[in-house]
Amino acid sequence: MEPLAKHRQRQAWLLAARPRTLPLACASILLGTGLAASAEAFNAGVLLLALLTAIALQVLSNLANDYGDAASGADDQARIGPVRTVSSGLLSPQAMRRGMVVTATAAALLGLLLLVTAFGNQWKPLLAFLLLGAVALVAAVTYTVGLGGKPYGYRGLGDISVFVFFGLLGVLGTYYLYTQQLNGLALLPAAACGLLATAVLNVNNVRDIESDARNGKITLAVRLGRAKAIHYHWALLGLALLLTFIYLLVKPVPLAGWSCLLVAKPLADAARTLRHSRDGEVLTGMLKKTAISTLLYSILLSVGLAFF
Repeated sequence: MEPLAKHRQRQAWLLAARPRTLPLACASILLGTGLAASAEAFNAGVLLLALLTAIALQVLSNLANDYGDAASGADDQARIGPVRTVSSGLLSPQAMRRGMVVTATAAALLGLLLLVTAFGNQWKPLLAFLLLGAVALVAAVTYTVGLGGKPYGYRGLGDISVFVFFGLLGVLGTYYLYTQQLNGLALLPAAACGLLATAVLNVNNVRDIESDARNGKITLAVRLGRAKAIHYHWALLGLALLLTFIYLLVKPVPLAGWSCLLVAKPLADAARTLRHSRDGEVLTGMLKKTAISTLLYSILLSVGLAFF
């Protein structure tokens, strides 16, 4: 293969992996780590492997979305979001399937190494997390690829999946990897993290509501309609901040941890823009703003818990 062709192929794979989505995949890992550090439990190996596993799963989901949207015809010329490599012809469906297999294998191996590092020869929690890992792999692929040709992302169930995997399981699962125990109070920031991640998805779905409806991709935003989807968005943000406020009061959390509430302003600014604008490029900017704010929320709360 010529050097130029190799470069173009590398660029196509980088485009398909959608690196801008990867920091958000790390938010729940960082928050779970901060919660564990506040309980005086930390393992650098667990942190590194948990981050790598989360990134591999997110890349797998992105590749599967690229492939699934092309296979189902959900992409069209009016699409606003990032270029899909299969539907645009940059990568073949066969190449994308191979890439998905390689990425899924890497995620499985990283996850297994993570569990061995966290649990050693404790086979009961190891088996339980192996099952959760298998569910995460299946969920990453079937969001738009589906089982039996029925992607759950096209039936308005994506929000539930994001809330569970980027919130409850992501945060509480990470906490358990360090501590080998659960903490009921940690459910509050875990749920808040999941709600904020769901808000990121909702910005994406409101932006794409017309093209998704036209192509049969029935997201929750499509089911609700634009006006109700924006009310839903405010509810996600409000509940996330309320749960966080309750946690900060009950814990109690050092003053530095309260800085996580500073994200309320950029989140609200993005939500107001979502309500008033239908411009695709503007809403893409609000999508990024909401995602960055969610990551910043996890970092600020984690740092406050771990170091102050």
